Amino acid sequence: MDRLRNFGFLLKDVSRLSGLNFEREAVGLNLTLAQCKVLIYLQQNEGISQVRLAELTDIDPMTLVRNLDRLERDGLIERRQDPADRRARRLFMTAAAQPVLLEIWRIAARARAAALAGLSAAEQNLLVGLLEKVHANLTTLLPGAEAGAPPCPPDLSDDPAPPSTPELPAAAGSSKKASR
Repeated sequence: MDRLRNFGFLLKDVSRLSGLNFEREAVGLNLTLAQCKVLIYLQQNEGISQVRLAELTDIDPMTLVRNLDRLERDGLIERRQDPADRRARRLFMTAAAQPVLLEIWRIAARARAAALAGLSAAEQNLLVGLLEKVHANLTTLLPGAEAGAPPCPPDLSDDPAPPSTPELPAAAGSSKKASR
C-alpha cells in the first residue's frame, strides 16, 4: 500500500491525538484547549479584533465569543472599544494571564516531549522542518488561507525541556475541560 495516500488522514489524526494529549497534560488548569489556544494567540496579537482572532485560531466566531466571555469573567482578558470602529472590540491580556500563559507553555512542552518520545533531536528537527515545507507549499497554493504566524513560546530556560515549537494542535474546537 502507498503510505502517502494516508498523508492527510495521518496528519489530521496526529493533530487530534496531540490535542487529547495536551488536555491530558493540562489536568488541573481548568481551561479548555480552545481557551488555551485563544490565550496563546492573544499573547502574540495584543489589541487584535475578535473577528481576526477567530480567523487566527480557526474557532467559530460564536464559539470564540463564549470562550472570550469565560476568559474575561476569569480576569484573564479584557475587551476594549475599537477607537476606529465603535462596533468592534479589541482584545487585551491582563496581568493575571501571565502566570497562566507560562503554565500553558510548560504543559505544551510536556505534551510535545511525550508525543516526540523515541525521536532523536535530529529527527525532531527534521520532522518540524518537513512540516514547515509542507505548510509553505500549501500556503503558496492557497493564497489568503494563511491565518498568521504560529505563536512562539517564551524562553522557559528554567525548565528542563523548554519548548522549541508551538504545540497547540488544530483541534481547538475541543470543548473538554482540562480539570482535576
